Amino acid sequence: MPSALITGGTRGLGRALATALAKRNWRVVVDGRSQAAIKTLVAEMDGEIVGVVGDVTDPFHRIALVEAVGARLDLLVNNASELGPSPLLPLHQIPSDAVTRIFEVNVHAPLALIQALLPSLAKASGVVVNLSSDAAVEAYDGWGAYGASKAALDQLSAVLAVENPTLSTYAFDPGDMRTDMHQAAFPGEDISDRPLPETVVPALLRLVESRPASGRIRATDLLAEVN
Repeated sequence: MPSALITGGTRGLGRALATALAKRNWRVVVDGRSQAAIKTLVAEMDGEIVGVVGDVTDPFHRIALVEAVGARLDLLVNNASELGPSPLLPLHQIPSDAVTRIFEVNVHAPLALIQALLPSLAKASGVVVNLSSDAAVEAYDGWGAYGASKAALDQLSAVLAVENPTLSTYAFDPGDMRTDMHQAAFPGEDISDRPLPETVVPALLRLVESRPASGRIRATDLLAEVN
């Protein structure tokens, strides 16, 4: 049975992917900061998903995730992300502690998990998916700190691929989605025109199944292949 760890797996794209993999007989470990959300997800999936409550920036929580995963890991999805203040602030106004938090969640925590789980991933010649954004490659007003963190994560993904060629490593850009985080970026606005996270899952499944060359991958390109 293949195994996966998905951070931020109680809502949005993380939740959609976790349930899809569990239905395909994967052993799935997810984490999230809400105990209630973890309990709800585990109950809905009749125990097919293992939930670990905690914050990815907490080193003791990361130890718990490594223990929950075990000796072999086929897929690591660093999905947990921090947007920053809502509404979004320009770079000259964003507080330094907010920038620190953004980089702790979006860059440091994924790298720390990769480091801790590398033996388990290597045993499976596994897949690492780091959630990116178009803000990593485009300049959007208010998205500076978040975009910079995702650009840094893109570069970490590229170097990891060079240093560990037996792994498949991707910076995955899912595109705009109708999620809580996207709503926080546009408070008070109607984002119902954005696609649901479930529509991106087929792209991720194709990515994991086909394992193209490591690199930066956009969901729209993979969905075009699926369709």
